[in-house]
Amino acid sequence: MKISFLGAAGTVTGSKYLLEIANKRLLIDCGLFQGRKELRLRNWRPPPIDAGNLDAVILTHAHLDHSGYLPVLMRSHYRGPVFCTAGTKDLCGILLPDSGYLLEKDAEYANREGFSKHHPALPLYTQKEAEETLQSLRVVDFETEFSLGDGLTLKFRPAGHILGAAIVTITDGKRKIVFSGDLGRPNNAIMVDPATIEETDYLVVESTYGDRLHDRSDPEDALEAVVNETVSRGGSVIIPSFAVGRAQSLLYHLYRLKQANRIAGDLPVFLDSPMAINASEAFCKHHKIHKLSDDEARAACGVAKYVRTSNESKALDASQMPMVLISASGMATGGRILYHLRRFAPDHRNTILFAGFQAEGTRGDRIVRGEKEVKIHGQMVPIRADVKRLEMLSAHADQSELMGWLRGFRKAPERTFVTHGEAQASATFAEKINKDLGWSAEVPSLGDVRYLG
Repeated sequence: MKISFLGAAGTVTGSKYLLEIANKRLLIDCGLFQGRKELRLRNWRPPPIDAGNLDAVILTHAHLDHSGYLPVLMRSHYRGPVFCTAGTKDLCGILLPDSGYLLEKDAEYANREGFSKHHPALPLYTQKEAEETLQSLRVVDFETEFSLGDGLTLKFRPAGHILGAAIVTITDGKRKIVFSGDLGRPNNAIMVDPATIEETDYLVVESTYGDRLHDRSDPEDALEAVVNETVSRGGSVIIPSFAVGRAQSLLYHLYRLKQANRIAGDLPVFLDSPMAINASEAFCKHHKIHKLSDDEARAACGVAKYVRTSNESKALDASQMPMVLISASGMATGGRILYHLRRFAPDHRNTILFAGFQAEGTRGDRIVRGEKEVKIHGQMVPIRADVKRLEMLSAHADQSELMGWLRGFRKAPERTFVTHGEAQASATFAEKINKDLGWSAEVPSLGDVRYLG
């Protein structure tokens, strides 16, 4: 058994692990690098593996930092299956084509406005290439022992992160390796708790929040305060949101606040992201794998007016009325949120409310860190709006919650690899594991190879 760390090593993004076992070459996750330019440029390099010699790709979940490189892999002559859960398949059907579409639009805009250094600017992949990729997705149900051939089996167990997110277990009957994927939080309002894993020989565990704890305050109290304070000064709440998971969580809490008359019932809420709209519909479809009933899910998603067309989106920027506007992307790296930030960020009456992790170097990270202006579409935009965060809405387990999940193992894995975190977060978490649990934990670097016997 051999594992190569081809992404999510020293950074949160670009998740890719090549597992070679029983004469099989398996790629666990196939994600895009996001964030700093030096990271994004890695997406343009030749694939770090011979795609034609891969036997299978296995996805932990649909977020683009875990699935978004698939169209590039397919263009590089990968023709095998991509195994995932039903929820992940449906979400990839939304996320990947949307990613291709946005990449094409960003390239077109750069060419039209002339602010790209490349002539012409080209997309990493197209919407058509992303759509063609979906034909390779194969569903494996949760809690099912699925044969990969040559005595290998695969099992998906709930990770609680987003719809369909899975903890991956692969075994050859003698040795077992577990990939945590992105772990959700216990007692989340809408997602199931991460499954307890009792044993494995080798473990690859995420560390997104491996060096910090989340705010334990009630998210509805915090959201109520932000909304009411902003509306009282005549402003709007602009929420850059991850379209999958976070948007649905926000809608649920806004629904509950309106039902309890804690925010004005007639305050308009807009969901301005075709991808988030489609993800919300998928969330309602798969109500059996999250905590809400069909009626609860549909009522929560119904709290917002869905904004589907670009003309409807532009009309919001011309509006003077207070509102809550949820739009993608969650780190303000692309999509319709950029147009709304150009319009609303310069006005001190408004609030920009971040509700998730901001990878180092992203536009969202710079705004949260207090930069007074950021570049959007080639122009510097002043940030005069109030900037707030709702960290308690994170879909990632924090250090304490990650440690709680690890304590579910009945004995220590032979080796534990800490990945999917910024360098400081991973190092701190590995040290915590070594000290508190007495395990053998290490932080691999990008490109590292480990032989596991």
